[in-house]
Amino acid sequence: MEVQLVSEEGLNTYGAVTWGQFFIYQGFNAHCGWMHTSSYADVADLYEEKVRQDDKNWVYEYEGQTKPVTAKPFTVYYKKDETLQALPVTGLYTHHGPVMASRDGKWLSLREYNRSLNALLEAWTITKANTFDEYKKAMDIRANTTNNTVYADDQGNIAYWHGNFMPKRDNAYNWSLPVDGSIAATEWKGLHELDEIVHVYNPATGWIQNCNSTPYSLSGSSSPDRTKYPAYMAPDGENYRALNAARLLAGASEFTLDSLIAKGYDRYLTAFDVLLPALFEAYAGAPDSTKKILQEAMAILQRWDRRSGVHSVATTLAVEWGMRMASYAPRPRTSEDASNAVLNITTELAASTPAQKTGELSAVLNELRQRYGSWKVEWGDVCRYQRLTGKIIETYDDTKPSLPSGLVPSSFGALPSYVSRVMPGTKKRYGYSGNSFIAAVEFGKKVKAKTIVTGGESSDPTSPHFSDQASMYLGGWFKDVLFYREDVMKNMEKKYQPGGE
Repeated sequence: MEVQLVSEEGLNTYGAVTWGQFFIYQGFNAHCGWMHTSSYADVADLYEEKVRQDDKNWVYEYEGQTKPVTAKPFTVYYKKDETLQALPVTGLYTHHGPVMASRDGKWLSLREYNRSLNALLEAWTITKANTFDEYKKAMDIRANTTNNTVYADDQGNIAYWHGNFMPKRDNAYNWSLPVDGSIAATEWKGLHELDEIVHVYNPATGWIQNCNSTPYSLSGSSSPDRTKYPAYMAPDGENYRALNAARLLAGASEFTLDSLIAKGYDRYLTAFDVLLPALFEAYAGAPDSTKKILQEAMAILQRWDRRSGVHSVATTLAVEWGMRMASYAPRPRTSEDASNAVLNITTELAASTPAQKTGELSAVLNELRQRYGSWKVEWGDVCRYQRLTGKIIETYDDTKPSLPSGLVPSSFGALPSYVSRVMPGTKKRYGYSGNSFIAAVEFGKKVKAKTIVTGGESSDPTSPHFSDQASMYLGGWFKDVLFYREDVMKNMEKKYQPGGE
């Protein structure tokens, strides 16, 4: 949800909130702004515990001795037939943390930083920062375990931190996998200082981008040096969305709000720079019978400028084929492996034969015929935006009103990410994930900003603001932010006093 938080003591912050938060999760005030991406920075570890029963009690080995496993009872509540049920559970714990599973005869306990009051304090303090030093002081609480942070302010500073809470560890171990819990060498050794975390301050290139991707390409030639940081700090892989963002920002200057938004809504799909040449090569060596079946579809793909669009048949063919090709990528061992989209696509192409590549395109044509009567279907007829109920778990219906979407998933390099799928009972695809709150901000004597949200501010289908931003969201047409009180009052629709109606 997009909100503005103002107090009579001087707080004035604008942005997005999630999960019932009392602070602006990502946004801006009159002097600085911050946005978050998801981080794979390693902030939690699994420990393999050597356990056995001793006089009916569980114990585990540690440094040649045994320690008792702690048992703590708790209750899990769940609903069954609209009735709240209680399930008693006994939790088992080592000094590393709760036991989560068993593998190869060893228990796996989890060490993490959870339910921290400091995490809330840090998030709240950030909203009140007015300078780079004040923002760094808030970040120095080091209690954010999930986010990377991109920062900018009205003094011209820009900065990036990959993660925030970062335990010190012995770099001789692979911390993406479970480590030996029976030795002291695998214990955490305090926390890294803020300036020890992977970061960049005021890079010479003048820009920063991160798309839930590696920080080692976030500022072009000014990006952090991978060799200067432990592997566990930034195991994130590269993706085609980040490559697209870096391509658009490299050498660019003199942005306006509108030109920045245009960059953010660029429809070029960088993944197909790698995917399509492999398909073209497979087609060139295919038997004549295969070429005859695919000739017209291949001609469309070969002429395509690799930009998604509502009226693009090529987008339909490419995205449907690209999604089928993903099945050839090996199953990742870790979440970090899964984040390396560039490597995964390279691997799926190497793991599939030419006949499989062309065979998957043939399967796409057949499936489109079955679903729509023809394979020549524009992407906007396949991919739709629909909001009917305002509930978190939405329902979808081909017979109900919907809007065409020219957007595609970020896995193909799209900056305006829009993930869709065929829903139960539908033939068309409907969006269910992707960009939510988006902002472009210009700092100066007065803040100028434009924003957009996925559909509308209201979750009430009868409200005029239920889906009034939907077409703007799909097209990249942002609304002006009414940041100052006088602008809000001029455009006020309704005034509410707590305790009143």
